Amino acid sequence: MSTRTRALDTLVYGVDVQSGDVRGDAPSYALVTYDGESLERDVVTRRKLLRLIDAETPDIVATDNMYELAADKDALVRFLGGLPDETTLVQVTGDERPEPLSRVAKRHGVPYGKPAIEEAEAAARLAARNVGYEVSAFTDETTVKVSRGRSTGKGGWSQDRYTRRIHGNVKRESRDIEATLDDAGLDYERDATEKYGGFSNAVFTVEGRPQDIPVSNKRAGDIRVEIERVRRDGIEFEPLAKRRDRVFVGIDPGTTTAVALVDLDGHLLDVLSTRTADTADVIEWIIERGRPVLVAADVTPMPATVDQIRRSFDAAGWHPESDIPIDEKQHRTREEGYDNDHERDAMAAALYAHDDHDDQIRRVTRKIPPRVDRGEVVKRVLADESTVEAAVDDLTEDDGEDGDDHEHEARELTEEERTIKRLRERVTRLDDHVTDLEAELDGKDERIAELESELEETRREERKEARERREVTRLEWENDRLEDELAEERERAETLAKKLERLKELWKLDHSNFADVNGSGSLTAVKPVAQFTLDAIETADEDYGIARGDVVYFRDASGAGRRTAEALVERDPRVVLLDGETSDVAEEVLYEADVAFGDAGTVSVREIDELAIAREDAVETVEADYAERAAERAQEETESMVDSIISEHRADRE
Repeated sequence: MSTRTRALDTLVYGVDVQSGDVRGDAPSYALVTYDGESLERDVVTRRKLLRLIDAETPDIVATDNMYELAADKDALVRFLGGLPDETTLVQVTGDERPEPLSRVAKRHGVPYGKPAIEEAEAAARLAARNVGYEVSAFTDETTVKVSRGRSTGKGGWSQDRYTRRIHGNVKRESRDIEATLDDAGLDYERDATEKYGGFSNAVFTVEGRPQDIPVSNKRAGDIRVEIERVRRDGIEFEPLAKRRDRVFVGIDPGTTTAVALVDLDGHLLDVLSTRTADTADVIEWIIERGRPVLVAADVTPMPATVDQIRRSFDAAGWHPESDIPIDEKQHRTREEGYDNDHERDAMAAALYAHDDHDDQIRRVTRKIPPRVDRGEVVKRVLADESTVEAAVDDLTEDDGEDGDDHEHEARELTEEERTIKRLRERVTRLDDHVTDLEAELDGKDERIAELESELEETRREERKEARERREVTRLEWENDRLEDELAEERERAETLAKKLERLKELWKLDHSNFADVNGSGSLTAVKPVAQFTLDAIETADEDYGIARGDVVYFRDASGAGRRTAEALVERDPRVVLLDGETSDVAEEVLYEADVAFGDAGTVSVREIDELAIAREDAVETVEADYAERAAERAQEETESMVDSIISEHRADRE
């Protein structure tokens, strides 16, 4: 959530119900537009309010009760989902248990009145001061789903090719989106469902909001792309003004910069790794989350970038006497989650720096009186090298001394008061002794915890080795099973090969009974193709091959275009037999490539399944007829060209 509140830098809508009820009649809303300097007031319908939000995309829509904009939780989620990506809904009166708006406005010195327009103004002014909680129903993750745009249906051979094409297009679109996300440097996970010919769908879970992702919703032909933000389990609230405690900062600089924050009690607060942020961005990230007491590195000497950040905060510096070994960093951060080695190194630097100052922080904490900011005292002791007493005196100095110089004469203590004083001194000594014993006990507890951690680590390694042994055994069994399957498949392939040879012999015997086989003409093989389309040509090529010098027979010559004809020409057939009329564009390509073609009706093609033959003399007749047509066409083109040249010459002379 942006914390910008300067004039003309943040646009805030303050909204309150003017009349009606969101659960019943269509309500009207008091609307105050505030940019940090000027105010505009209006009363609008709900529909107009939504149109204004979409058109102007304010940074904040502020209200004293989020359920004035939605009837229930489901409606609120729909409302949040419909907001522009740059717009945030803010409830200025609190989170799950909001306070009265009048009390919040009085606390922050904001004008308040009962009319709806004045409540809307108070909400806008409070949100502009970072008062309130951001209402969120979505995470910062986004799903990009690629799926089929058409139903595959049911069918036979042609339907299988149709299904394969759709799944192939889904797979290609998924790869394009994957490349786009990689180019944008976004982190994502992909879950794809493989089907015949490609993917039936692929879901990308991307670390980023929709406006950060260079992919948009799409529905075209065989594919559909849908983008949705990931829903939270419920409604969450996040304060606009975040508490900024004193922290230890660990930094690992380089091409990928990592930063880790640890509080004064040694607990990890936040971690960042980035390849794009510069030093100023890193400093801004730290400022938003804490006030550094100490900045640490995991190597010695301290890198210049880390020292520059340390000096910008006027914080203490820390680095080890020698570079921390990797195994020690892994052991120290074993209970923390991290995504890469850079985050681990930054966390190790911060945690080791805290370990080195832990006893000092404990001593300072014991000496701090109540109601004194511990973080400020620790900062002065570590960074400014001040004593605890001096730091406490500075923080507890009374600026409102009355300046009374009257000297009071000390009176003698009574016996009861002297007894009380002796007892208090004894209690103080006992308290100090108890504190020392507690510190010793804490040390032993830490040693016990460390030994227990080492024992648990040893047990974890043993369990891991046992799992690996089981996995090896399982893989050996699986390998044996696959080898058996491979042997079975090889036997099946040999059986099918023998069966194919027998079928070829049977086909030859069957064709020997044709009446025209016994004639004087010889036979030639013909390769039939279902349609004059690119898919049909590729399918036939995959099934039995179309090579140079083949006679190709199209059962349906319609539907051919330039690309289809060019794909056929690339295979350089001898003769193309066409059943039915084909397009002029396809004939033009065949003429240009000098590929003979003609009417299949003039040739007696005999077919059995995917095999066919024809008389050689009939095929030669088609070639001769094509040669005559090609010669006539060439002569006509020559005559047309001569006529055109003569016409141009005459036009030039005129």
